[in-house]
Amino acid sequence: MHILLIEDDLDLGRALQAALKVDGLTSEWLRRAADAPRALDAAAYDCVLLDLTLPDGSGFDLLHRWRRDGSTMPVIVITARSAMEDRLAGLDGGADDFVIKPFATVELISRIRAVLRRSARQASEVWTLGAIAIEPRRHRASLDGAPLDLSPREFRLLLELAREPGAVIAKGVLAQRLEPLGEPLDFAAIEVHVSNLRRKIGGERVHTVRGVGYMLAT
Repeated sequence: MHILLIEDDLDLGRALQAALKVDGLTSEWLRRAADAPRALDAAAYDCVLLDLTLPDGSGFDLLHRWRRDGSTMPVIVITARSAMEDRLAGLDGGADDFVIKPFATVELISRIRAVLRRSARQASEVWTLGAIAIEPRRHRASLDGAPLDLSPREFRLLLELAREPGAVIAKGVLAQRLEPLGEPLDFAAIEVHVSNLRRKIGGERVHTVRGVGYMLAT
């Protein structure tokens, strides 16, 4: 999963990126409001960590703009502001969670996984989709209780499809999500990984929508 971090503090930013990497999460770090994207691209990020006090603007303004434009991407506010009115303003303004500095990075990562789990409509750390069970944090999956031998790329593909079961995920979206820190994966490579995944979980579980993308059936 790929995280957008908007935080101006150098020490905190470096520490958060290191902690995210250890936990298997990739990230992009920005330090100014001006550098933040005008709109949140669901193909580019899974969650935003947003500081409210930036050197050139307010995180509240970014949050309000994204929500006004219809983005439903999970946003966790990280701030030193501890007043109740600030927390209520953040949550009422569209934040999915609110974390007060200083905080333990393990708690923040747990909160990231919680909001991602809610966005995927899953109640626990084990995602259940019919006969398939996925443990995102442990990078494990099983079919009818038997462990699946998936490559890292196949596991990521399954996880991305499982985030929106029954919905068609465009090839272009998958191309970017499967390679968030580099050039998007080419479509031919995606087709190979989809073919391998089908062979392991059953061809009937991954549907192709010609000219668009793929859908996980449960």
